[in-house]
Amino acid sequence: MRANLFQTDQSRGVFKWQPKKIAVIVTDGVEDVELTQPRQALVEAGYQPILIGTEAGQIIHGKKGTEFNIDQSIADVNMSDFQALFIPGGYSPDHLRADQRFVDFTSEFMEKRRPIFAICHGPQLFITAGIAHGKKMTAYKTVQKDLEYAGAKVSDQAVVEDGPLITSRNPGDISEFNEAIVKYLKTIPAT
Repeated sequence: MRANLFQTDQSRGVFKWQPKKIAVIVTDGVEDVELTQPRQALVEAGYQPILIGTEAGQIIHGKKGTEFNIDQSIADVNMSDFQALFIPGGYSPDHLRADQRFVDFTSEFMEKRRPIFAICHGPQLFITAGIAHGKKMTAYKTVQKDLEYAGAKVSDQAVVEDGPLITSRNPGDISEFNEAIVKYLKTIPAT
């Protein structure tokens, strides 16, 4: 039974489809393809990626010029409204980790052992949040050493899974990353 995908409209006695929401924290400088391709894979698998930034309605720009519309402000979101957190790479994670609200949001997912998916520079947020220590992960080559200094167990592999934490290195690994995150989400029982 997929009860979490439906909501009863009491006034009409009908069901409305409610997709499972995935929080996507992002700002200017995101690596375009590291947002567009995983987002498309999530949508095709029946999930609703919600872009979260500093202001709802803000237009941000990827490194290659793609425009993205921010759906919700970090000030207005609650971790419990989302099934998982996705952090695409590029310059975006470095900018986000300067804002404590994004750091706290990421920490809360880790503390509650909720799924977190990060690619390329995404794991930089784990360093700032102090949650990398002891975790198995990967990241973009230049971030791997920083993760090691923060106590992470780093592997230079396309995808590294450590329970609900799934990380990947770069755009060349996106297909494997997408497959891993969708496969993991399908293991979560309907509520």
